[in-house]
Order: sequence, then structure tokens, then C-alpha cells
Amino acid sequence: MDKISVWKDVDNRKKILKFAEGYIAFLNKNKTEREIVKSSIEMLSKDKGFLVKNIKNKALVAAKPSKDILDKGMRIIASHIDSPRIDLKPTPLYEKQDLVLLKTHYYGSIRKYQWLSIPLAIHGVVVTEAGKVKEIVIGEDDKDPVFTIPDLLPHLSKKQDEKKIKEFAEGEELNVLFGSIPKADEKEDPALKNILDLLKGKYGILEEDLISAELELVPSWKARSIGLDESLIGAYAHDDRVCAYASLKAILSVEKFQKVPAIILFDKEEIGSEGNTGARSEIVSDFIMDVLKSVDVVPAYRNIRRVIEKSSVISADVNVGIHPTYPEVLDEYNAAKIGSGLVLTKYTGVKGKAGSSDASAEFVAELRSIYNKAGVRWQIGELGKVDLGGGGTVAKFLAQLGFQVIDSGPPVLAMHSPFEIVSKGDLFHTYRGYKAFLEA
Repeated sequence: MDKISVWKDVDNRKKILKFAEGYIAFLNKNKTEREIVKSSIEMLSKDKGFLVKNIKNKALVAAKPSKDILDKGMRIIASHIDSPRIDLKPTPLYEKQDLVLLKTHYYGSIRKYQWLSIPLAIHGVVVTEAGKVKEIVIGEDDKDPVFTIPDLLPHLSKKQDEKKIKEFAEGEELNVLFGSIPKADEKEDPALKNILDLLKGKYGILEEDLISAELELVPSWKARSIGLDESLIGAYAHDDRVCAYASLKAILSVEKFQKVPAIILFDKEEIGSEGNTGARSEIVSDFIMDVLKSVDVVPAYRNIRRVIEKSSVISADVNVGIHPTYPEVLDEYNAAKIGSGLVLTKYTGVKGKAGSSDASAEFVAELRSIYNKAGVRWQIGELGKVDLGGGGTVAKFLAQLGFQVIDSGPPVLAMHSPFEIVSKGDLFHTYRGYKAFLEA
């Protein structure tokens, strides 16, 4: 049961490093769920054998249909492509102390203080009253301005320093610096009026258009190799785009399969899988109907249930890696190590497994066998000591539909921070594990 470093397999080192290059490029190009859906469709469209369904530009399902789906079922890898971030409020603009700021509402579970005084970019869409969609990306090009949430200086932070870390930066205090030049001959909010002129002149955006916008603030920095040996990747949003990318590459490289291979890229996992693009919706059942129709099988309820009964799912989500400075939060015998491969997570949940799907022993054994036969480096992992915390994934919602499901993905350091860390070796074996699952 020893966790052996993936790097001891010297023959695979070049493949590991090469595979990571593609992932880094993918991260730098795609920082929102909309951008990932667009790029994923481009990748999948190169193979005419896929049935691809775009779910409102924020989620996606894809499969290679086969006529024997009723007899054999499907193998599905389900990840999520939303990540913790900071969203603009519907009416974000205001001026104070001759500075223009943006009001925000954070999305998902973040440690708010980590988002102070770092460079931020704005990504998203603005939809005009006439229905025209304007795609916005500001802060990624070296010539672009960036934005930031200024922190308080240490010389004056005595009261702030006495707060608990959860209260150190309140949600309503995450206000983004957006400009400061006043418009000439304006007495009331002159800097704000100058910003409004810039928005209209440069982007064709009126203030009211921001009400019908989805604009996200994300770190403007690029994904980078970490360490003198360049063995790790630091980036925003490994959770869960590392699994989404690995699943995309896996299904694109499938050479043979017994069950219909499919992937799902869900939205809204970080806020409980809510809404019509999350795992609580009817995305999966609707897509099974589409697959059945594509091979001339009646998409009746009984056929959908028959497919689900014969299908299995990897809930592709990250786990926590043992932190060398804070090892006490994990049970070392049941925790994952960075650089020791893909993680099998039998259950997630909180304390007494609340909110967990808890995979069956039979399915754990099946996946162990698949990984071992394919030479995949894997390890077992939990989400921390029993009473310290925990977390959830999309697994329980898929289990409620009747799927056999288990969580499996790479371990991460600094999860939900603006700069998460994964091992290039774990990424590579995640891809290999997903490919082996789809082909089994």
C-alpha cells in the first residue's frame, strides 16, 4: 500500500512533461465555463463520431453512440468546469473618494483574504437589450490593464488583524478598483462618468447592460511550471479543470470500447450543482434520450432506466494532497500524496459521510482492476480527518439516478486558492486512468 512516486517510472517522464504542455495552454486559454465549452466543442468537432450537446454555453455532454447501448450501457466521466471566483453584481459601478469601484458577489467556497491585492482579469459576456452578446476579456494580454481588490496597509490594520480569518475580509468589502480619471466639467461622480463613456465607446456597453451580464473576476496570471525540476503546475482552477481536460483528452484518444464512452462537463458544482446547467438538472437523462435517438432506439423511460442500470460513472473531481506543513489535518494512512498518481475516493461527504454517495465495494474492485491492468499509478484518498471537514462532488446526484459511481481525480495542494498546485505526473496518470475506464 506504499504510495510510490510516479517519477520513478523514468520511461514515462518525457510523456508526462509533454502532456502537461497541452494542459497549461488549455488553462491559459480558458478561465471560465463558457470558454471551456467553446474550446471543448472545437476539440471534439475534429472527430465526426461524437454526438455533442451544448448546454446553454455553460455545460456540455459528448458521447460516441453505439447500437448496443441497451445491452451494454455507457461509461461516463463526469467533471465540472466552474471554479470559485468573484462575480460582478448586477449594478456594480459606483464612485467613492474619486475612485471608481465595482461591487461583487463571490462564487463558491473561497478564502476571501487570498483574493486581496492580486491582479485580476474580467471574463464573460454582456447581453444588450437587443439580444446582442458581447464577449469580454480584459486583463489577459500584456497590454491590457488589470484590476484588483486593494487590501488595508499593515500600519493601520490593528483592528482588522484581530478578526477571525473568516471575517478578515467580508463579502461586501471585496470591491474592485476600476478607474480614477474624472470626466472634464462633471461635478457629480466625474470619474464614474468617464468610465461609462469608455465602456460605451470601446465596448458598446451601457450601464444598464451590466444587469444582463455574466462577468467573472479571475486571477490574471498564467499557469506556470513550479519547482526547479518543473514537476508541478501552479494555476487558477485546477479544481476541476484538470479532470475536465484529462477526460476530454481521454475520450478523444479512445481506440476501442465495449460500452458507449461519454463525458459530461457540468456547471454549478461549486454552489451545490444547482440550476439548469448543474448535476441536479435533467441533463443526463435528456442526453441518454439523445444518444438512444441517434441509434434509432426508442427513448422511452424504460430504455433510459435500462441504460442507467448497465452504466457506470467516474465522478472526475480532485482530492486533497497531504500538505507537508499541515499534515495533521489528514489521516496519513488514508490520504493522497502529490506525485503518487490518480486518487480513488470511495466516499466524500462531511463527518458521518453526510452528502456522500459511497461507492460499492464491487465497483471499487472493478476500477482497481481496470487501473492495474492499464498500468495506471493510483492511490486511495479521503477528504481530511473524519470530524475536521469534508466536501462533496457531483457523484451523489448521479448515484440518485441509479448509476454506479465513484470519485476519482488527482490530488491538489492549496485547493480553492487563486493558485492551486498539481503534479504533472498525477495529471498524466489521471488521463491514462480515464482512458482505460472508457475502453474497458
